[in-house]
Amino acid sequence: MQIETTPLSGIVIVTPARFGDNRGFFSESYSAKVLAEHGITIPFVQDNHSFSKTMGTVRGLHFQAPPHAQDKLVRCGRGALFDVVVDIRRGSPTYGQWFGTELSFENGRQILVPAGFAHGFITCTSDTEIIYKCSDYYAPETEGAIRWNDPDLDINWRQGAGQGNLAAILSDKDAAAPLFADLDTPFAYEG
Repeated sequence: MQIETTPLSGIVIVTPARFGDNRGFFSESYSAKVLAEHGITIPFVQDNHSFSKTMGTVRGLHFQAPPHAQDKLVRCGRGALFDVVVDIRRGSPTYGQWFGTELSFENGRQILVPAGFAHGFITCTSDTEIIYKCSDYYAPETEGAIRWNDPDLDINWRQGAGQGNLAAILSDKDAAAPLFADLDTPFAYEG
């Protein structure tokens, strides 16, 4: 399992090894033991599976506030997506900065998103499946969001998606999410 750091402290890319032959491949997609060897000891309690049937579907940018903040380990089970995280930890040297990477069935990459980051993605293909582990249960009373296309964040959603001017497909809730400037973040940077 390969672990890569990113420009945002706490965000890492996890790429499990694949062992293949003419039948396909085998991959150990999660190992608490291997992650612990890299200092990642998160007690995941819930797995989620999301399906987006249309290319250009945007979900996010979402987070859950304490006391039900969630760490997430996100991967793509089918298709491809451009995954984005935004640092929303007050006092962080990277507060308001974003990082994005392509996750796909083909590349097998995963992204670890700790609490204190808003998370979202855009699908790069039709029929895309997203599978992710969470460190706390869904608690709708604690959920928060930031507008996906907030000009202050200047996220290049098309960077990894290769979708040109394709219009984003959103839920009403995501389309009406507040702007980053209006966020009263419940997270503080702890160094």
